[in-house]
Amino acid sequence: MSKSEVLKHIKEMGIVPVVRAASSDEAMRAVDAIKGGGISIVEITLTVPGALAVIEAVVKRFGNEVTVGAGTVLDAQAAGSCMLAGAQFIVSPALNLGTIEVCRRYSIVVMPGALTPTEVITAWQAGADMVKVFPCNAMGGASYLKALKAPFPQVDLLPTGGVSLKTAADFIHAGASALGVGSDLVDTKAIRAGELEKVTQSARAYLEVVREARASSPG
Repeated sequence: MSKSEVLKHIKEMGIVPVVRAASSDEAMRAVDAIKGGGISIVEITLTVPGALAVIEAVVKRFGNEVTVGAGTVLDAQAAGSCMLAGAQFIVSPALNLGTIEVCRRYSIVVMPGALTPTEVITAWQAGADMVKVFPCNAMGGASYLKALKAPFPQVDLLPTGGVSLKTAADFIHAGASALGVGSDLVDTKAIRAGELEKVTQSARAYLEVVREARASSPG
């Protein structure tokens, strides 16, 4: 997919599952479970052992059926390695202008982390396609996101940290373009126990919550 198609897909789906796992096998099982629930986007964090190989494996197994990105990307060099492995989008926990620059150069969707209004607008002006607000829960969750959207309605925001089935609708109503969801969706304990259906059911539940929240949003 082209950069614009990847970004459109992320916004339409509205959910970016963050896969943090103790092994590459565990990560692949998580991807299977997430896809089984109807979410065709996954973010493989570089904290996963053999993360680049996992990204390559997802691309090889699913092709265009799953949009795979890399998370916890800290610098431009790491971003480049992820792109070579097949990552279609790059997510960072913090703002690194070099990472944004290399992603723009190679037409890859980039979602840097930011927290303060200054960081958010700096990221956007540098060319971020979406700004990851992290850790959003530490600043008040949905109410903080709503406060950020007031002066920055043109900036697409991806709240991460504190997103759950209970708070997802609030984040959508606050103006989130998509939600970064970690352990509340990607339950590694369930995966290790062989209970993949729990993750699959959670994925379905998130899709329904996002659909309903968007349908009831005034915008």
